Amino acid sequence: MKARQTDTSTKRPKAHKGTGVSSLKGRWWKGLVVGVVTGLLGAILALTPLGNDFEKEVGLTWMFHMRGAVQPPPKVAVVAINERAAHGLGLPRLPRDWPRSIHGRLIERLASLGASAIVFDMDFQRPKSHSDDLRFARDVAAAKRVVLFERLNGMRQPVFDVNGRQTGTIWTEELIPPIPSLAKSAVVLAPFPLPKVQVNVFQFWAFKPSVGDAPTMPVAALQVYARDVYPQWLQILKQAGATGVANLPQRLDGTVSADDFGRMMRTVRRMFNTDPALGKKILQILSAERARGLDARDFQLMKVLTALYDGHNNRYLNFYGPPGTIPTIPYNTVIAGSNAGQGKVDLNLAGKVVFVGFSDLYDPGQPDRFYTVFTRDDGVDLSGVEIAATAFANLLTNRTLVPSSAITTFSTLFLLGFILGSGTYLLAAVLAVPLALVLTVLYAVGVQFAFNSANVWLPLATPVLVQLPLALFVGLLGQYLLKRRGVTRLSKAVSYYLPEDVARQLTDTELDPNTLNKVVYGICFATDMSGFTSISQTMDPSRLAVFMNSYFDALASALKRYHVDVTEFHADTIMCAWTAASAETLDRSQAPLAALAMLDAVDQFNAETEGVNLYGRVGMEEGQFYLGHTGGGGRLGYSILGDCANTAARLESLNKHLGTHVLASHAVVGGADNLLLRPVGQFVLVGKAEPIYVLEVLGERDKASASVNQLCTRFAEAFNAFQSQQWASAATLFEAILKDYPGDGPSRFYLSRCREYEKQVPEVEDPSVVYMNAK
Repeated sequence: MKARQTDTSTKRPKAHKGTGVSSLKGRWWKGLVVGVVTGLLGAILALTPLGNDFEKEVGLTWMFHMRGAVQPPPKVAVVAINERAAHGLGLPRLPRDWPRSIHGRLIERLASLGASAIVFDMDFQRPKSHSDDLRFARDVAAAKRVVLFERLNGMRQPVFDVNGRQTGTIWTEELIPPIPSLAKSAVVLAPFPLPKVQVNVFQFWAFKPSVGDAPTMPVAALQVYARDVYPQWLQILKQAGATGVANLPQRLDGTVSADDFGRMMRTVRRMFNTDPALGKKILQILSAERARGLDARDFQLMKVLTALYDGHNNRYLNFYGPPGTIPTIPYNTVIAGSNAGQGKVDLNLAGKVVFVGFSDLYDPGQPDRFYTVFTRDDGVDLSGVEIAATAFANLLTNRTLVPSSAITTFSTLFLLGFILGSGTYLLAAVLAVPLALVLTVLYAVGVQFAFNSANVWLPLATPVLVQLPLALFVGLLGQYLLKRRGVTRLSKAVSYYLPEDVARQLTDTELDPNTLNKVVYGICFATDMSGFTSISQTMDPSRLAVFMNSYFDALASALKRYHVDVTEFHADTIMCAWTAASAETLDRSQAPLAALAMLDAVDQFNAETEGVNLYGRVGMEEGQFYLGHTGGGGRLGYSILGDCANTAARLESLNKHLGTHVLASHAVVGGADNLLLRPVGQFVLVGKAEPIYVLEVLGERDKASASVNQLCTRFAEAFNAFQSQQWASAATLFEAILKDYPGDGPSRFYLSRCREYEKQVPEVEDPSVVYMNAK
């Protein structure tokens, strides 16, 4: 039969050329993948509606609060209508019950104070007292600077097919002007739609596409404010080649109706929508005119108008601060013309645009309020009229917030995420974490600086709350897994030479071999290979190594099935141990079964290996022994030491004298009902002082044949005669056994002893105890 060859490459660590380089390349690739994933995730998220809402609600709010309140431009003010103003004027608490003639008086006062434009954020669509309405209308007309609110009503309308069946719905909006007398008197009418829900207000409409690009209240106010540059503006439009300039009114004085004023603004808006390059051409012309002496104020106003008509319909509010940041003057103070009882109030309104509407800086329940990033802790929101004034001020100074473009957002977040992700994966954690935090902080500082100085809104919440944690988690998890893989490999490599639990402790904790040294209670199990010396003489070292590894592998596999705790190999011997905390907790069932399985493994090895007939021998003893490192000079081995181990080795050697396979002390197998055991006597082993009661393990009781059971019965009878020192009788019984069982080693051993004792009994206290003088 051909000798069995065992591939030991899976049992011992094997070096591969280029393994370190390949591992390094693999790590770099994984780091790049982590960076790409982190970058793409943040970039794509920020461009989705969910990501945009996240940035508005979190990132933009952070930036406003980090910046804090700032000084609004001086050309805007709010006149506040509230309960205190009503009380000061001796009027009803609710402004809807006020006579409209009082608003006429307010217009007269504001005009006398030099207000450039007056904007009413109030609904006048229902008639009241005819005389009051007329007087108010006359005051509006006389002022020639009043912008009135135009309500925007929206509703969902059903859609029907030709058969009259409803096929769906459509959202429609329409403008509802104030009463006719007021509508004819105003310079222009304009709506100011804002969401009336409990979410942050961040944006406002400049032009409302759903009603024909109607200009909203802040836009109308700006155009009224810039009326004096309108003739020059028309000339600039003509020079830029704008289509339809000839159809526009030549001046915006009192001869232009509110409808014509609004129509003019819609027309100009369409010019810019039709010609996307118009804004750029106008700015070039303005720059040339400025160089030729154009007034700085006029130049700035026309630049603002260009940005107004060339910008987006929907724009982001650049809030100046909490309620009252824009100068707010009580309504009654303006009417009275003094600061009596109001504290210090600035009534210098010359050249300013004044917004009039509901505003209470002390009442969280004011009727026209909107939740914003600057809603105060006491619940006071910004009023609608202050938001309108904020929007106007943003347009006037061309400082509405400018969100970064999709390309800028994507590239910025991808690059930042790539650096964070790949860096935290590739760099050591002690370096990666602080660098990632520093980079994120620097990015946040740069974003805040752009926000504060240039009104540019770059993503902040996504990199700080999504990409940074993701990069740290994935990167550090990757490093952890990489380290764990290295530890696992090291543990596996160490486990080839040490028990698995010891290898795990060495690789999981700081290396201190002394902490692994311990005295335990358990079963020591010793076995060796019969005929190793003769086999080693017939094989060259390399073949012998392969042969021994195959042999040990066969035996170790059998032992491992029975949960051996420690397996120690020495030349042709194996020393094993099953351990427990104490004798009471020791499981004694595994070691004997492992011994029987090992004998089967030896038989199988013999059958599969040509020219080999090995003989398995096992000795087992129970007690305390040392498990730990032995050695010196910086080199250690892991060993089982102690009297228990020595006794197991002596029992293993005793098999040679008795012709047995498995011997164990009574402590190990004495209570094993599942095993077929044969007591073989008391022995004082070499180097021992006390006798040990030894039993042979013949197999599992329920698998034993009748012949083996009969052997045990007959041997027990003969052995009892030996113990009773009936040497002749015992010898006769042992001779009878050997006739039927000629290969029974213990019978031959004791027959020899009986013959010796018939001649001369040894001078010992108990001649039935066998004293061994050889291993």
